[in-house]
Amino acid sequence: MKIAAVVPAYNEEKTVGDVVRVLTACPLIDHVIVVSDGSRDNTATVAAKMGAIVVNLPHNRGKGGAMLAGVKQTDADYILFLDADLIGLKQAHIESMLEPVLSGRAEVTLGVFKKGRVTTDLAQKFAPYLSGQRVIKASLLNQVRDMDIARFGVEIALTRLVEENNIRCETVELRDLSHIMKEEKLGFWKGLRARLKMYREIIAYLLKY
Repeated sequence: MKIAAVVPAYNEEKTVGDVVRVLTACPLIDHVIVVSDGSRDNTATVAAKMGAIVVNLPHNRGKGGAMLAGVKQTDADYILFLDADLIGLKQAHIESMLEPVLSGRAEVTLGVFKKGRVTTDLAQKFAPYLSGQRVIKASLLNQVRDMDIARFGVEIALTRLVEENNIRCETVELRDLSHIMKEEKLGFWKGLRARLKMYREIIAYLLKY
């Protein structure tokens, strides 16, 4: 079974290196693909230096488009999607997400934060289906509607795919893992605007389907 990690990234030069370092050191991962989604910083350079295959998109396509661009670079049987702004990623997190798939119990796993930071734990407790940490059988991605233009609605698209097709899915707790909030990256007001934009994209996808 071949497994690829796909990491969509937009201006994540501060954290993407640590994520790639853990992924490339994991023997279960065949290759690591970072998609720099129109980044204007050194995301692509940092990811390449740490050993990732880098897809450098000239224009921002949104999260769904970046994920699909990464998937197109591999013939792996399963795809591990991870966010580029994770804090505290360890090989054990990767192994716990892959174990249900490798054992044959599931075709999809959903990773949710546990005992990382209060803010991110709480967000995922109320909306675990918005988690960007997933493993999915590559062939299933062909069934995702408009993944290339879903933007942040891609998480809803993947969740619906599982529910509507009764796909075997396991939720995995990712202890001591978190990510940087938009308000921390961009400052409060810019971060808030970015968050509201994300919610608009999610709602737009929900209304469309």
